[in-house]
Amino acid sequence: MIEEITAADSLQQYVSVDLCALPALRIEKRPSCGRWKQYQKRLPTEAELSAWSANHPDAVCIICGKVSNHLEILDFDAQGELFDAWAKQISPELLNRLVIQGTPSGGWHVIYRCQTSISGNMKLAQRLDQSTGEILTLIETRGEGGLFLCYPTQDYELAQGDLCDLPVITEAERDALLQAAWDLNEYLPPVLNSHANNQTSARPCESQPAHLNRPGDDFNKRGDVRTVLEEHGWVRTKGGENEYWRRPGKQSGTSATLKENVFYVFSSNATPFEPGRGYSPFAVYAILSHGGDFEQAARSLGELGFGLNCSNSLPDDSNNPDISAIVQMSAAPLKENSNNGQTIVLAGEPAEAKSEIQDPGPIPLEMLRVPGFVSEVMDYCLATAPYPNPVMAFAGALALQAFLGGRKVRDSGNNRTNLYLLGLAHSASGKDWPRKINNRILLQTKLGNALGERFASGEGIQDALYLTPSMLFQTDEIDTMLQSINLSKHGQHEAILSTLLTMYSSANSLYPMRKKANVKGENDIGLRYIDQPNLVIFGTAIPNHYYAALSERMMTNGFFARMIVLEAGSRSRGQEPVMSDLPKRVLETANWWANFNPIKGNLTDLHPLPALVEHTSQAQKHLIETRDQADHEYAKAEAGNDAVGTTVWGRVSEQVRKLSLIYAISENHHAPVIGHEAVEWASEFVMHQVRRMLYMAASHAAESAFHAECLKAITKLREAPNQELAHSVLLKRMKMKAKDFKDLIETLIQRGDIQVITTPRAGSPMVVYKLN
Repeated sequence: MIEEITAADSLQQYVSVDLCALPALRIEKRPSCGRWKQYQKRLPTEAELSAWSANHPDAVCIICGKVSNHLEILDFDAQGELFDAWAKQISPELLNRLVIQGTPSGGWHVIYRCQTSISGNMKLAQRLDQSTGEILTLIETRGEGGLFLCYPTQDYELAQGDLCDLPVITEAERDALLQAAWDLNEYLPPVLNSHANNQTSARPCESQPAHLNRPGDDFNKRGDVRTVLEEHGWVRTKGGENEYWRRPGKQSGTSATLKENVFYVFSSNATPFEPGRGYSPFAVYAILSHGGDFEQAARSLGELGFGLNCSNSLPDDSNNPDISAIVQMSAAPLKENSNNGQTIVLAGEPAEAKSEIQDPGPIPLEMLRVPGFVSEVMDYCLATAPYPNPVMAFAGALALQAFLGGRKVRDSGNNRTNLYLLGLAHSASGKDWPRKINNRILLQTKLGNALGERFASGEGIQDALYLTPSMLFQTDEIDTMLQSINLSKHGQHEAILSTLLTMYSSANSLYPMRKKANVKGENDIGLRYIDQPNLVIFGTAIPNHYYAALSERMMTNGFFARMIVLEAGSRSRGQEPVMSDLPKRVLETANWWANFNPIKGNLTDLHPLPALVEHTSQAQKHLIETRDQADHEYAKAEAGNDAVGTTVWGRVSEQVRKLSLIYAISENHHAPVIGHEAVEWASEFVMHQVRRMLYMAASHAAESAFHAECLKAITKLREAPNQELAHSVLLKRMKMKAKDFKDLIETLIQRGDIQVITTPRAGSPMVVYKLN
């Protein structure tokens, strides 16, 4: 037994021995730190642990798998009724090394680490409750990505061993633990016999009942499934009534059993079989010998003589059903289901119909990770925010690193770190917290004069950068500016846009200011230059305001192609905010950047020579491949006269190089090198973001005011249940005059975007518009 500790103390202790420990909600048996999936791949940071401890958690959980050095547990449920029977099958030497924990329900957790990687959660022993028909799980694992509550959480008591000193067992020892549990299994799930409805897909002979003459059924009765398994590398490890089999490539242990002509797979690594499923001999044959094509497998067995009283050939085509409709459906073009991003097939569309742009969805959270400074700032933000917002925290941290590296580093192509970032999130969803964190960091490093808030005019931006050539503008009003630029051609807004476009491209050269600029503190009001301006923007906007601003003009003027647009999604669960001290490492790194001068001398601020960050040869090769891919997409867009596509794809290579540079200086600011990992991340990130931008442009960008109303109506229908709305409801939501609404509906019908469903009823018929 280890000395009793508090939940807050245990978080620190467990992480110190490489256990991914998180604060938990005891009643709900889940982490209390918001979006916790990220911790399936990384340990909490010092800042996160400090913030969690300040909230005095009353429960602790640990993430299993690779992140905790291949941690796995056996979970004995149902008051642990099978624990003693299982323990009797384990050698005393192995059993005594394991950490064993009692649970509130009277069950047990057996905890250990493995020398090699483990699988996901597996159900090992189950039973069918005859009275209720419920399948009871008696023993299961918590493996890769799983979690469990642990000591010192209330009612979780250590009966043996120490969680801070877990044993590391061999693959053979783990197999012994799992096999002892499998031996206690009392339930086998329904047996898979084909791809649908447990029926083989071979046709029966007309002269015999179907269940007697299908080749698959005949193979189930008299086929040799053992030969099939052995031909594909499976090894029988134990004979008898309940045979044990080991998957190909595994040197010890058991992966499946063969009992009563059912092949039951336990292992999650036994591809192409799925764990926790039973397979008939015919299913095994179809999956291993014919890639899961049950029709082909049945034909093959028929040719081998399986199928009672049947000829070895199938009926003539004249007796076959007409499947032309199915063939046409499979050849139909793909259309995107914009609700969930999944691709569906719509039958009946002409083959020459143009496919819609596929939606990759918002950026996956696992892409929001840059090692070093960016992640450290992001983690502190998430640990202290009232409503942790991973997307906004990442955007804020990335913008901060981009600003700190401005005018101080460059790559071999003279690319700089200036970025324009736009985060989309609804009100009160955590947009302002990352800005506050950045403000605190820059104020404490005496860089507060480099902070900007809003764009009053193009001249104002120029004047600010003339005095402070590297600036971080953080504004929550960027959606207002975008709409103003889109809906108005007022000179003030056009000047802002023009300044931002040119400033972005001048980061590695000179930005010429307008003539007669009245610059404070200067007598000469002639032509002036800003040497290598580093303007970083971290803007936020309300999603629907941003989408309303989208137009073909906005997408083709180059501004959006320069921006990285990230969507935050729904608001996360709230937590108690913590205004703790900034992490020591974060402040040290920020101060290092504030004081870093690539060259010495009086001209450092006036005309800096940024330090060169080299690429590895592998990284350089990957950059070339990415450029070629982007050039290919650009050529396709150019051939199709797609102005939006050429604008966006034309900036891909530059964005990848900028982000690769930022990745490198975040990972190691003392001696940065752009390696393969940096380019791989940047390429994947930018490619995803570009495809998302193109999808959103196709869905929202309007060529005219009337086109904008059409897109608005389609969006209303897309968001409605079953993608349909009654006439009166859609008219009300569109807020249009009846005559204009009629013209809009007629246009959508003629374009094939919607269909009209009329239902007779007393009085006037019910009219419903449904999205095609």
